[in-house]
Amino acid sequence: MADETALAATAFRTLMASHPGGVAVVTTADEDGVPYGFTCTALCSVSLDPPRLLVCAAHGGRTLPVLTARGAFVVNMLHADGRDAAEVFTSRTADRFGQVSWQSGPATGLPVLGDDAHAVAECRVAALYPCGDHTIVVGDVLRSEVRTTDPAPLLYGRRRFAPWPSEA
Repeated sequence: MADETALAATAFRTLMASHPGGVAVVTTADEDGVPYGFTCTALCSVSLDPPRLLVCAAHGGRTLPVLTARGAFVVNMLHADGRDAAEVFTSRTADRFGQVSWQSGPATGLPVLGDDAHAVAECRVAALYPCGDHTIVVGDVLRSEVRTTDPAPLLYGRRRFAPWPSEA
């Protein structure tokens, strides 16, 4: 039975990898201001009124407990030149924030990756829903910023990064 479960997990991972999605880095900070973050492709809008979005955070990651305790987070939607940031935040590197440029967001004081993101949403946690090995984190968007002059959005699918296709 364990082999069937492993095969199902592998098949599911392959299925989901075949569907490209936008790449974001979700950031927060603990009570001492130490920043935390992870790369995320599980992100979508939830509601216009109130403005809400959701991200999915792994139970085994270091960021989820900090995000939960802080009650706030930032979604940094990466542009194509932000690929290095995406890779840094998928790694086990201890000093992720030492490898990227960031500043404190005006609404939450949490890390904003301004050089790597084409859009940013500062959020307050509205709800948490444990689901399998992740938690669905619903956030009320307190502030957003979209820069249309940045490079095209960064996508991830088929286990590789790619820029949003240029217009024909």
